[in-house]
Amino acid sequence: MAGALQKIADIEAEMAKTQKNKATNGHLGLLKAKLAKLRASIISEGTKGGGGGGSQGGFEVSKTGDARVGFVGFPSVGKSTLLNKMTGQESEVAAYEFTTLTCVPGIFYHKGAKIQLLDLPGIIEGAKDGKGRGKQVISTAMSCSLILIVLDVMKPIFQKRKIEYELEGFGIRLNKQVPAIDFKKKEKGGVAVSVAPGYELVDCDEQSIAEVLREYRINNAAVRVCCNATIDEIIDVVEGNRKYCPCLYVMNKIDQITIEELDIISEIPHYVPVCAHHEWNLDGLADIMWKYMDLLRIYTKPKGQIPDYTSPVILPGGKPTIEEFCLRIHKSLLEQFRVAMVWGKSVKHNPQRCGKEHRLMDEDVVQIIKKI
Repeated sequence: MAGALQKIADIEAEMAKTQKNKATNGHLGLLKAKLAKLRASIISEGTKGGGGGGSQGGFEVSKTGDARVGFVGFPSVGKSTLLNKMTGQESEVAAYEFTTLTCVPGIFYHKGAKIQLLDLPGIIEGAKDGKGRGKQVISTAMSCSLILIVLDVMKPIFQKRKIEYELEGFGIRLNKQVPAIDFKKKEKGGVAVSVAPGYELVDCDEQSIAEVLREYRINNAAVRVCCNATIDEIIDVVEGNRKYCPCLYVMNKIDQITIEELDIISEIPHYVPVCAHHEWNLDGLADIMWKYMDLLRIYTKPKGQIPDYTSPVILPGGKPTIEEFCLRIHKSLLEQFRVAMVWGKSVKHNPQRCGKEHRLMDEDVVQIIKKI
């Protein structure tokens, strides 16, 4: 692994001294591909045999609830205090760094949803390369449906950039959409790159894409680009193991700054100001977390009774179907399904008879009618 880390350092140094222009785009793309391959090899080495000797103790936290949220940040930014205030779970708190040494889970209830919160140990610079417990922390963050980057409001920009760099190096893409790039290997025919009308290749061309693919020993492939693609996005699609995750930047300890300073910091996108110690704006944080997790509440209605508004069925966003709703409750319900009566925003009439393919919306009420 030491050899791989040295190679990564050499490549990063070469990229830093290489001027960025059309003439060097191909060379930079090739360096980026080599960098991605080396980082992938470090990640795979770090995960081999991780469950045997207890080297990842405290990180084997089984998933529970409707969603998982990870607290990521540098030591002593208030992650543990935030977890304690939101869940009542005791995560050790002190005024010195590295108080939390393992992954501490807690359960947080909001709008009928059971959300698992993970207080991860503070990451340090070089975490993506294995320093501290960086790999375990970031790999656990990859299993989350939302990442909260907790920042000290006194030095937010420095911490934000460092953490983003570490997460990006591990393959986590924050607040980004999956690029609309279709990549398929072929048996023959060379590399064929096509760009949909209205889009373009931003910092690369067909030749540099072919060179990147050759670095991965892919000589025959079809690449269809339906977005303004960069060479980094091409590499992400080829690697295929990227995590696209929503992220919120939680600016903690706002009791230490003035209103004017808070206004300046508020220009940062995806920002939420809080003070965990004084419990300022924790309700606002919970509401924004709900928005970013994009969860839907579907209420059940037993026959002849009023809907149960106390225990909604929580489904991921993207207009899930009644079939997914049934499977969420129990797979046997789908086998007995005949028709569903639906009330809410997803139907024109209340109630309306719907089949398994009907797409639901937030706060719909569903009554399942079984086969006789």
